Amino acid sequence: MKFEPLKYIYQSSGNAAAYTLLLLHGTGGNEKDLIPLAKDFGDRFNILSLRGNVNEHGMPRFFKRLGMGVFDEKDLDFRTDEMVSFIESIADKEGFDITKLIALGYSNGANIAGSTLIKYPEFLAGAILYRPMQPFKEVKSIGTDTGVPVFFSSGRLDPTINPNETVEYLDKLKELGFTVEHHDLLTGHNLTQNDIELTTEWLNMNFA
Repeated sequence: MKFEPLKYIYQSSGNAAAYTLLLLHGTGGNEKDLIPLAKDFGDRFNILSLRGNVNEHGMPRFFKRLGMGVFDEKDLDFRTDEMVSFIESIADKEGFDITKLIALGYSNGANIAGSTLIKYPEFLAGAILYRPMQPFKEVKSIGTDTGVPVFFSSGRLDPTINPNETVEYLDKLKELGFTVEHHDLLTGHNLTQNDIELTTEWLNMNFA
């Protein structure tokens, strides 16, 4: 397989020194889905929103899965490389600073953001993971010594994610050197206003 370009939307903040929110949708979403959410965090961020290249019965995804909650790790590995290569290829054209990317992913998008943290621990300046799962069963990573900040929110009533696996994933991210802020919210897989408010606080604290 060879790398293919991803469909995307880029919106500049007008500030060359701005951070860029890298928006990564959930299963069945597209590059338009998370833009309204990103606007809740103010106008100081550039926005780069991608659409996954995998089609699952008409639903866009960032990588294949073998079943509910069972990832095709070989495809995830390839798609992570493909996404990072694509972002690098458009940075100069669109005019954003490749060193100031903050991934914001929901569900499937959070999982490819997590695989990017693991495979390319110095690529992202930060990451916002909404309802993520550990992307690889066996995590092989050199980690980071820069304490890259990670916002991680899980749903206490989420039927799609094993809470014990969430604890293991959190521990692994911390072992790899990421500075993780975890919120276990009284909700399911859906996003809530609480997610937005907590994310706003986290962004203001880490990327003011």
